[in-house]
Amino acid sequence: MELQQLEYFLAIAHMGNFTKAAATVSITQSALSRSIKRLETELGVELFSRNNKDVRLTGYGKMLLTHAERIVREEAMAKMEIDKFDKQVINLSFLHSLGSYIVPKLIGEFHKIHPECKFRLNQENSTTLINQLIKGKTDLCICSNLVISENISWVPLCSEELFVIVPQKHRLAGRKSVTLSDIAEESFITLKPFYGLRLLVNQLFNMTGILPRIEFEGDEIITVANLVNGNLGVSIVPRIPGLEYLDIKFLPISSPHCRRVIGMAWESNRILPQLVRNFQQFAIDTYIDEK
Repeated sequence: MELQQLEYFLAIAHMGNFTKAAATVSITQSALSRSIKRLETELGVELFSRNNKDVRLTGYGKMLLTHAERIVREEAMAKMEIDKFDKQVINLSFLHSLGSYIVPKLIGEFHKIHPECKFRLNQENSTTLINQLIKGKTDLCICSNLVISENISWVPLCSEELFVIVPQKHRLAGRKSVTLSDIAEESFITLKPFYGLRLLVNQLFNMTGILPRIEFEGDEIITVANLVNGNLGVSIVPRIPGLEYLDIKFLPISSPHCRRVIGMAWESNRILPQLVRNFQQFAIDTYIDEK
């Protein structure tokens, strides 16, 4: 017994006529008749008494009617509940390093306007985030623009200055600023190759013709900074919350110009739900107001 068969059965029961019922459910009369015949065969009873003028429910048909109406009604209610839930959920993915400040700020402020909204959050590296967008596994990504591909739209939200970080007793700690040449011979601690910040740092070193001496590749900026704090090397990172408690020095980079641009990405061929579009515009407006 299939749900569609029950819907066909109800259409005939309510219309009292195969021709009118077929038009109501948008199939041919012959197809409707075959579907009902299969249902009767499966149940082993006749559901309708047929004559030239109209169709009437048999005793078995009346028994099925109550159950069929309840089943179809429950199915419709389930769809409505699921649809309502989906319209209240935003699937948001973001870079690891943004989970301590940008993302909580946006979600917290948006909840004040849309308290009914729920978020499904996912924290990944830049490459994985874009793959999730392409596969439709997330609605929006807060990430850099260095791994944006075809069919992915991206709009900038803000930018962050990048600093060379060194231990407090490092030879460069007393400097007001440094260049990348100043750290060319230092042990370098960085993120793994598929992170947006790593791609940006690679570009900066390539611009100056420097091949860094990579000591360690990690997954989190906080891990990288703690290793610098432990005198294992130097690094290039933005000044994110949580690093101020470490015994390290943030040195501005005088050359080349070093900033990380953070933005919001989405799959451009997909129609986003209204609530997702509301959050998207809210994020853009938030950072426009701060500029």
